[in-house]
Amino acid sequence: MLSLEAESPPKQDLDEQILEKIPSLSAGTNPESFPDGGLKAWLVVLGAFCCLFSSFGWINCVGVFQDYYQTHQLKQYSPSTIAWIPSLQVFFMFAGGPVIGKLQDNFGPRWILLFGTFFQVFGVMMTSISKSYYQILLAQAVCAPIGASALFYPALNATSTWFFRRRAFALGIVASGSSLGGVIFPIMTEKLFTEVGFGWTMRISAFLMLGLLTIANLTLKSRLPPHPKRTNIAEFFRPMKERSFALLACSSFLFTFGMFPPLVYIIVQATSPTLPHPMSQNLSNYLLPILNAASIFGRTLPGWVGDRIGRFNVQIFMASLSGILVLALWLPARTNASIIVFAALYGFSSGAFVSMTPALVAEISDVRQIGVRMGSLYFIISIAALVTSPIAGALVTRDSGKFTGLQIFAGVMMVAAASVLVATRISVGGSLLMKKV
Repeated sequence: MLSLEAESPPKQDLDEQILEKIPSLSAGTNPESFPDGGLKAWLVVLGAFCCLFSSFGWINCVGVFQDYYQTHQLKQYSPSTIAWIPSLQVFFMFAGGPVIGKLQDNFGPRWILLFGTFFQVFGVMMTSISKSYYQILLAQAVCAPIGASALFYPALNATSTWFFRRRAFALGIVASGSSLGGVIFPIMTEKLFTEVGFGWTMRISAFLMLGLLTIANLTLKSRLPPHPKRTNIAEFFRPMKERSFALLACSSFLFTFGMFPPLVYIIVQATSPTLPHPMSQNLSNYLLPILNAASIFGRTLPGWVGDRIGRFNVQIFMASLSGILVLALWLPARTNASIIVFAALYGFSSGAFVSMTPALVAEISDVRQIGVRMGSLYFIISIAALVTSPIAGALVTRDSGKFTGLQIFAGVMMVAAASVLVATRISVGGSLLMKKV
């Protein structure tokens, strides 16, 4: 018995041996190891900003194309049929998360960015020569968003590896790229449609993306080295066994159901003959730019505040505000002024979802697994994004062109999402009201 005790290594020496085998643990996940600033970190933010401008920023102007297709080359199709184009765009951008997240964890972002750059630009270029429904569907709703997905996830995941205490603020700046894209692309496309036609409008947009994505490919990189591992399908479902992650996924799913119908249909609703005084086409063209301009502040300021008073606390407030605005302002809106005010306020409140969600995932995750966990959550979001616009279009058709059912559907879904977020916050940090969570 005495000889066995003598042969056993001291506990301190055993701990040191274990730590020697996992040196990346403290280097990769210790809060003190995150730069939280510096030239390299902010260049990564710049590259990620360009990625979201060219990917999510392009998808943010889906309302322009919904309206344009209904009055031009796809006018023989119903609104719900045309709505499959923006729905598939959002679906494919989000649905690629598990695959792209795993590839980034294993190999880093470089080749993924090159892949995304090619398919995003190629898809938009092919849309410029598309004439029929199936051609537009394949080019704009399948090819381009697959490329957008390969830009969107590396941008968020790589930025998360450089920031810890200022993570929500940094991700807010990155996400504001999609808002700025959502301001510039709608105005640009509306003007170019009349001046150079549909084809050259799409080509000019593609060349703009190519220039920005060149910057992204030169500046975006992960702080942590890749850790190649064998792919195990179970690891994509493993996060759902965690109560906090499952609740966050549920709330994000519900919020996505409510968030996109106003983005897709606000122009169509504002110009609808069911209103006493429909908005002019010229004025309605500025609704999405107004919404996305306000979203720039909605994607940066909540992140800055969230780093100080709690990211879950801020997200609950902004999700609740979004639902309330739809039910209390957009639903009874009958004048141009009220619709414009709604667009601005909704852009601010809903913008927080894009910037805060990655920060919430990172807060309850090991940063070395951020790719897989982010991808798992956004795959769940993609399912809601796929069906929400066609459902909304079907509600408009059922109501004979009125938007009451769509507005109630969107508002209730976002209020429900806020309720589940409260449960998520309690799961993560307890029920103490004033606690920073």
